[in-house]
Amino acid sequence: MTQTFAPRVFSGIQPTGNLHLGNYLGAIRNWVDMQHQHECVYCIVDLHAITLWQDPEALRRGIHEMAAALLASGIDPDRAVLFNQSQVHMHAELCWILMCTARMGWMQRMTQFKEKSGKDKEGASVGLFGYPVLQAADILGYKATHVPVGEDQKQHLELSRDIAQKFNTDYGVELFPLPEPVIQGPATRVMSLRDGTAKMSKSDPSDMSRINLADDADAIAQKIKKAKTDPEPLPGDVAGLESRPEARNLVSIYAALSGTTAQAVLTEFEGKGFGAFKPALADLTVSVLAPIAARFRELCADPGHLDTVLAKGAARADAIAAPVLAEVKRTVGFLS
Repeated sequence: MTQTFAPRVFSGIQPTGNLHLGNYLGAIRNWVDMQHQHECVYCIVDLHAITLWQDPEALRRGIHEMAAALLASGIDPDRAVLFNQSQVHMHAELCWILMCTARMGWMQRMTQFKEKSGKDKEGASVGLFGYPVLQAADILGYKATHVPVGEDQKQHLELSRDIAQKFNTDYGVELFPLPEPVIQGPATRVMSLRDGTAKMSKSDPSDMSRINLADDADAIAQKIKKAKTDPEPLPGDVAGLESRPEARNLVSIYAALSGTTAQAVLTEFEGKGFGAFKPALADLTVSVLAPIAARFRELCADPGHLDTVLAKGAARADAIAAPVLAEVKRTVGFLS
């Protein structure tokens, strides 16, 4: 008999650097929507963060800032479970057990390790090599059935499914569900303002390449004004954007922020140049992000409140995860 699992959403985000528009449109806004439809567990993944060395004070500040950004964006800690990963011991314990299930060949195929380690693979931490198994523990430890992911994380979710399947098969159980990816939203991949072929990223050395959620109205307007474009007017249909990555990016951002489609945006702005389109995009972006930025600054000024929110979330997360970990330990033979 096949076991059925109650629907549960899990997703995590690194506490390194402030959220930017790409995070908000590609992930966080979906998190906010999903918390009203499903049981959701949202994790600030500070264990993942230390696969690359972190200054301790900067890490502490980053955890607070990420919590503040998520709350300011609309995550409700009374509805969704919000916590930082290191405060729930299941993540580290289950990771070790799943390390003994995962295969070296699987890990060596992970493209992000190759990208992050660069030419110095021998100098990379073991944690950086094995962190996709920690991701699997993050997901499987809550028996999550659905995981919102970007295109660049689909390979890691496939690994989580492989690990879950192998564990279930090895021990003759149906303990873990095989989590499904959730890729949704009109702007799941927001591109750099300086290069329409590169993803918007907080690691880009140019701050002009991204709009941070904490940017003020003047900074947002300036970044959009200086965003790379081309000299052609906007076309009347989406096909006309095919060979124009920067134009396509700005149109898709406008569509996502306004809750409409790229085609609707082009219908409104057909034949107009970026001299007309950019100010409209700047006004729209400011109207959406200004309340988030204001709330973010308020929350960052009260770290005690943020600690309380995260502690309560960790207690709720542990209440879900502890029975799963105990079940795993009994299955493996650690407990009677």
